[in-house]
Amino acid sequence: MTTANTSPTINKTSLKQTTCAYCGVGCGVDISLFNNVPTKLEGMREHPANFGRLCVKGTHLLDTTGSDNRLTSPLINNKAATWDEATDHVANKFNDVIQKHGPDAVAFYVSGQLLTEDYYIANKLMKGYIGSGNIDTNSRLCMSSAVAGYKRAFGEDVVPCTYEDLEQTELLILIGSNAAWTHPVLYQRMERAKQLNPNMKVVVIDPRKTDTAELADTFLNIKPGSDAALYNGLLNYLNEHSHLDTQFIAQHTNGFESALQEAQKWSCEAVSDFCDIAIEQVTEFYALFAKSPSAISFYSMGINQSSSGVDKCNAIINAHLASGKLLKPGSGPFSITGQPNAMGGREVGGLANQLAAHLDIENEAHQSLVQRFWLSPTIAKKAGSNAIDMFDEIAAGKIKAVWIMATNPMVSLPNNAAIKKALETCELVVVSDCIAKSDTLKFADVAFPSTGWGEKNGTVTNSERRISRQRPLVAPYSGAKNDWQIMCDVAKKMGFEGFDFIDPSGIFEEWAQLTDFENNG
Repeated sequence: MTTANTSPTINKTSLKQTTCAYCGVGCGVDISLFNNVPTKLEGMREHPANFGRLCVKGTHLLDTTGSDNRLTSPLINNKAATWDEATDHVANKFNDVIQKHGPDAVAFYVSGQLLTEDYYIANKLMKGYIGSGNIDTNSRLCMSSAVAGYKRAFGEDVVPCTYEDLEQTELLILIGSNAAWTHPVLYQRMERAKQLNPNMKVVVIDPRKTDTAELADTFLNIKPGSDAALYNGLLNYLNEHSHLDTQFIAQHTNGFESALQEAQKWSCEAVSDFCDIAIEQVTEFYALFAKSPSAISFYSMGINQSSSGVDKCNAIINAHLASGKLLKPGSGPFSITGQPNAMGGREVGGLANQLAAHLDIENEAHQSLVQRFWLSPTIAKKAGSNAIDMFDEIAAGKIKAVWIMATNPMVSLPNNAAIKKALETCELVVVSDCIAKSDTLKFADVAFPSTGWGEKNGTVTNSERRISRQRPLVAPYSGAKNDWQIMCDVAKKMGFEGFDFIDPSGIFEEWAQLTDFENNG
């Protein structure tokens, strides 16, 4: 006689906390799991970005954890390969191209969907070991103007505002932003702030009357492209009506007189004519800004994606500098990013014209510092190709190998025909993605299966520079690897040391140490 196995099934409920994958707000989410299977999602009530709020995209995050259209193994020329075979192939091809044509013949095109640890490894490999600046990101399309504007004004790419400022201000100006659609959780915070403070004024400036304008006390329906003139006129008005903060200007700024000289051509009449709005609207807006004790200028793609986006950013920043409405609660020029980790990429040097930790790629002292910290064989000494130029150089044959990670440039970059031509002519196209089919994967000589949102482990930085944890909910699908792991495997096979990381915490720790290296406190 034998005894039947009657051990009861153990049902286990657990909770994991992670970060939404959809935009730069960086909302915290609580995930309930039953026997390690995600079953329920809610906004994290204690997370200071969203306090439990979620938009419609965030509420459907669990829909992204399925197995539909997943890449199940590495591919070489559309044939299944082992991880060893695929990473050997890429490492050998990259070394061959570099030996024959130099380091600038290879490039990485990365993504604001990557975690900071992935971004850090990509930047370290390209700039410190391959020795080229040819790494850029799809974030170039949404926030590079803001980066350049902040750097021009402050000497560094810094955002001088937090989400709390949106709730503490007496004057909220939304310019080039349809936050009701693009950043709905922040828009809800704005709505509540206005309910709690009836004296708070909201001005919406936009060529279109979007849903965001429903919150506005004043809507300025300016002509497309006239944003800089409006803010230059504001600077001139502040001067003419004795609303400058002369003490702040003297203590904290340079170049005020030349900026003012340029702005003086923008009288209220000239602004009214150029922006195509009534002069009464111009003067009312200027007087409101001048007399308000605090003001936030909240701007997004309508500013950043302009052909003169950097100048528009600086026109906005100048008005805040001249009035001293900066570095105090409820005040400042606040650029809001679009992608979940565009800010994290900025912090570790994800753009072609940056080094990690907000250091300058063409500054010899910064080059030396980063190379000595990394103990790397070389260091990039000039800016590489940005997102658009990169694909032009691929088409021209200057860049012969490109590694595309977590993005689909065939859909997202402008001039689809030019991108197609570039990928068709490139000697080696490597694509890391979590899905099996995309317009870009069609051109891949090598495809790597990478982890999706619910499988990733690391950190992201949101638009107010708050670092949040992203925790894996489920195991990597069918042997997929994290992007940092794939890059480390290739780097080691290229003969490079410095990539022996075993988990993302080691990468984060190294990045943190770099920010402290020889900075004299």
